[in-house]
Amino acid sequence: MAGGSFTTQRLIDEVAVAKVQQRLARLSAPPWLHAEVAGRMVGRLALFRMSPNRVIDWGAFLGAGAPSLMATYPDAELIAIEPSEQLAMRSRQALRTPWWSRRRWKSPSVDVVIDSQSARLNDAQLVWANMMLHGVKDPPALMHRWHRMLSVGGFVMFSCLGPDSIRELTALYSRLGWPAPTIDFVDMHDLGDMLMQAGFADPVMDQESLTVQWSSAHALCKDLRVLGGNVSPMRVPGLRTPRWMERLHRELESLRDTSGRFSLTFEIVYGHAFKAAAPNKTEVQTQVSLEEMKRLMREARRPA
Repeated sequence: MAGGSFTTQRLIDEVAVAKVQQRLARLSAPPWLHAEVAGRMVGRLALFRMSPNRVIDWGAFLGAGAPSLMATYPDAELIAIEPSEQLAMRSRQALRTPWWSRRRWKSPSVDVVIDSQSARLNDAQLVWANMMLHGVKDPPALMHRWHRMLSVGGFVMFSCLGPDSIRELTALYSRLGWPAPTIDFVDMHDLGDMLMQAGFADPVMDQESLTVQWSSAHALCKDLRVLGGNVSPMRVPGLRTPRWMERLHRELESLRDTSGRFSLTFEIVYGHAFKAAAPNKTEVQTQVSLEEMKRLMREARRPA
């Protein structure tokens, strides 16, 4: 509820989060769903007339948005913040400009910073965080950090998984008496309230549901592993056996539709909010439908 207090500690095993990040740092490219959502977020930037001088990309490599941010704001300094040195190395590799490129000599700097060394960053006009907030143990604390990093009038823009994500798999696990396959994801209304408590003004929240299909249970499980893993402290300890995996594949047959494909739903939550000149006292957040957001983006792209 708006104006309520929040438990700042979610049930997330941070050691498990670090291990998942370590594994994902070895991917040849960012996760497929993250790249898809990054493209959708970039399209929403047409709503904002601001041309940032400094952009902070939180979780840049796995977020898959840095190249598009650099193309959208070619005159802006980009600072990528990563949770570990492994992911920082991947960002440096991805963002390295060849010595012969004109951008290397003409464009603003691109820097990569470890999260633990980011406390002094400020004066950004945009903090961008794609598909990482759902894995944060204390979202309100992180939002307060984002607020401190922004200059007055700057804005934060993020996306994350919502509580309706992979509901089909959650129902299957529940039916079998297994612990849930994911952590609990935060509702978009609560995220909007957290933004206001962090001092942000005019938070706008919306969501969309993406249905993804696979040709086999094996392909489904392989792709889910690319997205991360179960970091709940309530998960089954230890490694799963091949026999358990065979049973999971059999049980996943219940997700097969009439076309013979396996489907899962992903709820994607989007949010943005501004840093106001004075502490925000309002208790109102705005929810915008996906159709209305698309209409606003079409209008924003029309020539003046």
